Amino acid sequence: MATDLFVGGGGPDYGEKQHLTLGYANRHGLIAGATGTGKTVTLQILAEGFSNAGVPVFMADVKGDLSGLAKAGSADFKLHGAFTERAGRIGFDDYAYQAFPVCFWDLFGAQGHPVRTTVAEMGPLLLSRLLELSDAQEGILNIAFRLADEEGMGLLDLEDLRSMLVWLGENRADLSLRYGNISTASIGAIQRRLLVLENQGGAAFFGEPALDLKDMMRVDAEGRGQVNVLAADALMGAPRLYATFLLWLLSELFEDLPEVGDPEKPKFVFFFDEAHLLFDDAPRALVDKVEQVARLIRSKGVGVYFVTQSPDDIPEDILGQLGNRVQHALRAFTARDRKALRLAAETYRENPAFDIETAIREVGVGEAVTSFLEKKGVPGIAERTLIRPPSSQLGPITAAERGGVIGASDLRGKYEARIDRRSAHEMLRERAEAAAKAAEAAEREEEEMAAQEREYRSARRYSGKRVTRSTSGASTRRDRESPSFGEAMGKMIMKELSGTTGRRIVRGVLGGLFKAR
Repeated sequence: MATDLFVGGGGPDYGEKQHLTLGYANRHGLIAGATGTGKTVTLQILAEGFSNAGVPVFMADVKGDLSGLAKAGSADFKLHGAFTERAGRIGFDDYAYQAFPVCFWDLFGAQGHPVRTTVAEMGPLLLSRLLELSDAQEGILNIAFRLADEEGMGLLDLEDLRSMLVWLGENRADLSLRYGNISTASIGAIQRRLLVLENQGGAAFFGEPALDLKDMMRVDAEGRGQVNVLAADALMGAPRLYATFLLWLLSELFEDLPEVGDPEKPKFVFFFDEAHLLFDDAPRALVDKVEQVARLIRSKGVGVYFVTQSPDDIPEDILGQLGNRVQHALRAFTARDRKALRLAAETYRENPAFDIETAIREVGVGEAVTSFLEKKGVPGIAERTLIRPPSSQLGPITAAERGGVIGASDLRGKYEARIDRRSAHEMLRERAEAAAKAAEAAEREEEEMAAQEREYRSARRYSGKRVTRSTSGASTRRDRESPSFGEAMGKMIMKELSGTTGRRIVRGVLGGLFKAR
């Protein structure tokens, strides 16, 4: 089993052969140099070496050149003679052309398998840092995640999160008593930041099916590590989304992988091409997070390698953790360039055979000043090195060849179709529709009751009028009828009793009664 990767060197004008020890490959590294000095070739040959050693690799491909790893080099290539001559010059005796097990990925799904994660997996803390939220806004985001958990509503995509924030604003009066003040201004600020992220392609990144990291950390039937190539040419136009993806990927690896200490070889290696694009105008939270991960993820067996134009593109706290270094030529036309050159030279262990600053300025294309960690993690002495030629194709493959690789992948169909299952957005919409129907039913019931009451009152008034008319009509008819004999006799007796004679008779009768008593 190989214990190191051959990088280059040899020949009368160069030092000893240079190897990257696999046991120290998780101590991170730097590949730097001006445009056109050979950084991409160095990146390519390191990826080849890790793959042959059974180590899966992830690479952000900004220019598309790294797709050539999927195809073996050819004797028809214009630089075939130069590559063969260089291999003999540096003692690369087993040099041969070879293709590698490449898997293409793309956040937008155009040049590879789609890469997605859910809002819930991103988490409120990481999302707050990426959106550069204030403390109050971060607090509201935490409330949204907390309520989503309590209510059993999944936060899968940005639509879910926006709907949750809207619901939070509509119910802020009640929720503020439990969780603290929830202002509409803070909710609006969060929504605007989410809109910026969405405009950069965040809608495609958040959702399901989410990426399973195991699909990146695979080896083929021959024991070679899978080379994962992320199409990043369009992604570089969306720096916030790129930062989001990078932070999530590093954080997921850090959380999921177990502690392994110092393994015989890394479990996974990251290469980030054009790393200066990552840190230019990046939020401080991103820089802090990358620094933290770079410092701690080594114990998980993961190596991180930054590829950039100048070492001063990398924040100093991160640069100090990069033990394995390949420095291609730097130009020194301005005072700033000369300062960067001097600082780059100072990070190497001195070699009495040559001046490092001069060597960095003078090395040609395909040459570099290298330093790799040795026993006990001590930096090796700086050496002028002629980088070995790549075994895979130098330069990009065609669109048809890329499509063939994607079509032949055993992951084809696993991530292509987006899944939109019932989550927070759908649940809140169902609640709103149910509430609207309930309100509509209550309004109809109230209108029906009011109509019935009006009918009842109208009926009572109509019935009263009929009774009055019927009674008066009957009296009139009876008055018009002739009295009967009994009625006539009764009227006559009453008339007599009411007269003087009648009163006397009554008094006599009553007086007799009282006297007898």
